[in-house]
Amino acid sequence: MGSLVPLRDLNLPPEPPQTISVATTSSPVTTNLATTINFLTPKIEPKQEPFDEPAQTQTPHQQENFLFSLSSSTPEVLSNPETTPLSNIFSSTDDQNALYSEYFRISELFRSAFAKRLQKYGDVEVLDPDSRAIVPAPEEPQPTSETTPTNPSNPDRALSVVVSRRKAGRSKELVRVTNLGIEDERYFRDVVRRTRMMYDSLRILAIAEEEKRMGPGSGRRARGDLRAAAVMRDRGLWLNRDKRIVGSIPGIEIGDLFFFRMELCVMGLHGQVQAGIDYLPGSQSSSGEPIATSIIVSGGYEDDQDAGDSIIYTGHGGQDKFSRQCMHQKLEGGNLALERSMHYGIEVRVIRGIKYENRVSSKVYVYDGLYKILDCWFDVGKSGFGVYKYRLSRIDGQPEMGSSIMRFAESLRIRPLSARPMGYLTLDISMKKEKVPIFLYNDIDSDHDPMYYDYLVNTVFSPYAFSQGNGTGCECISGCTEGCFCAMKNGCDFAYDHNGLLLRGKPVIFECGNFCQCPPTCRNRVSQHGLRNRLEIFRSRETGWGVRPLDVIQAGAFICEYTGVVLTREQAQVFTMNGDTLIYPSRFSERWVEWGDLSQIFSEYVRPSYPSIPPLDFAMDVSKMRNVACYMSHSSSPNVMVQYVLYDHNNLMFPHLMLFAMENIPPMRELSIDYGVADEWTGKLSICN
Repeated sequence: MGSLVPLRDLNLPPEPPQTISVATTSSPVTTNLATTINFLTPKIEPKQEPFDEPAQTQTPHQQENFLFSLSSSTPEVLSNPETTPLSNIFSSTDDQNALYSEYFRISELFRSAFAKRLQKYGDVEVLDPDSRAIVPAPEEPQPTSETTPTNPSNPDRALSVVVSRRKAGRSKELVRVTNLGIEDERYFRDVVRRTRMMYDSLRILAIAEEEKRMGPGSGRRARGDLRAAAVMRDRGLWLNRDKRIVGSIPGIEIGDLFFFRMELCVMGLHGQVQAGIDYLPGSQSSSGEPIATSIIVSGGYEDDQDAGDSIIYTGHGGQDKFSRQCMHQKLEGGNLALERSMHYGIEVRVIRGIKYENRVSSKVYVYDGLYKILDCWFDVGKSGFGVYKYRLSRIDGQPEMGSSIMRFAESLRIRPLSARPMGYLTLDISMKKEKVPIFLYNDIDSDHDPMYYDYLVNTVFSPYAFSQGNGTGCECISGCTEGCFCAMKNGCDFAYDHNGLLLRGKPVIFECGNFCQCPPTCRNRVSQHGLRNRLEIFRSRETGWGVRPLDVIQAGAFICEYTGVVLTREQAQVFTMNGDTLIYPSRFSERWVEWGDLSQIFSEYVRPSYPSIPPLDFAMDVSKMRNVACYMSHSSSPNVMVQYVLYDHNNLMFPHLMLFAMENIPPMRELSIDYGVADEWTGKLSICN
């Protein structure tokens, strides 16, 4: 790319310090007197995107104790600091590697410039016109039998395999995935869904283990996101590592929400831990030119202008540790990659970082789709230094941006009638029975059906349920601790972390109840406190009535209870003859086994079987009284699961049906449950229509 403005070449290194030399010839020996003038220059550091949290330095003792409380047979190979060192995630390139990188870059530029002339000698590779790769990579040597473990139980052998995986690194080949069928899209979506579920489960367990060891009030914040990513990388569970994908990532939808930068790396959506531009370096491509694949827009540069569909993006570099521009940017690295992507017409993925206060981080990342780079120029920034700017425009025909949906949901929470003047049937269908209002919205037809039912906050049990079982509880005063009576009832481990997130699904969870001495703020009292997130019942052309949140719901968080009037089997038979609508809890799919399933991490993993629960033999009548959960849609790939909970009685035959999020759910995305039996025409139980 030529010079864009009549300025001196800013890609040249800084001029050396000025030296004044004085030569004396009065003697046979010539003497040079040199005086060096040293100027004060600011400390220059590569500008990175704002990181979620500064990584804390861990002592060897803290690293070697990364043991999950899964089962007595859980292997301890991942607790070895050599297996999951955090330093490998943030390893920086030293001067020698930079020298070799520059050598290979210049070599590849020479080979690409004279490829046609030297092709006849057979020592230069040229692009295959039939290849679907944008930048083909040299073939990697296949692993030999020495790297294949013959005995998985040998820890040393397993460690060598983990090390070989880390050395492989990211792929050097760029590809674009196109022409996916419906079944392919479902398959990749399910792969992404399960991978994200595994990441969230590992992260929550890592935080819980750190809090158990250090205590919740230790003053430091456990970095479960880093530990989870390191463990999954050691096990080869990061997605899209074999290819660098240009364009859309299979299985990731526009609007998907992430709480951590490391999760973007695990999914293959953005491969840089801190840098805002992800690209294939020119030194790794056979064409010798870097290609950008994704960027993160989070307001880290003062010259950025974000108008949604149109972005003026500032290149990286030239900032000090206080995020202040202190020198001119250079057309190299990610800046050059964006310019080359513009030259070849290659689109880039855009992820926006949005400030959103929550229990685990102060920012969320939303995937907003594909953008084209229309223009690139060199300009003087607000701080007076030269910066590279890029004009990006969103490609037409894509779903609405997730960031704009989040802003719209925020306006609904604050001023619903100003954001949507028409369509509301009521601003709180619970009539203030819930702690937060539940909207009822219909802008499609004149159906007002949900308003004809009494809102039921808690499930109504028969007196028979309370007459069975003992009335014992813990004697904790300030809150339950490890080893208390309620912890023993749950298999010696609490079901929730200190943020109220579900650690692992269980057959049944015993929360502290009326017979316990602990306060309402006890960590073992989560689902009994009721609804926390603002929800909306809405009319849909596809699913009839549905439910969507107005808040961000984190994976593992409690949503609400599925309520109704409990009937015994004999009572259910009578109600069925009368044509009443009944729900059978035993038909719900056991999706709780997926939350916390670490069978791909630990080969000896066994799903929890304690506390055990007998087969449920009751029904719930929702023909007259119901709550918001009754309108959730059915899905074979749900984002909400049913977890059985007991707290106001100990009768295992009649548990509460509590709903928890299986993934990070962004605002305005419909909630869905696997009912087990669904109407094949509408994809939903007839009750909800």
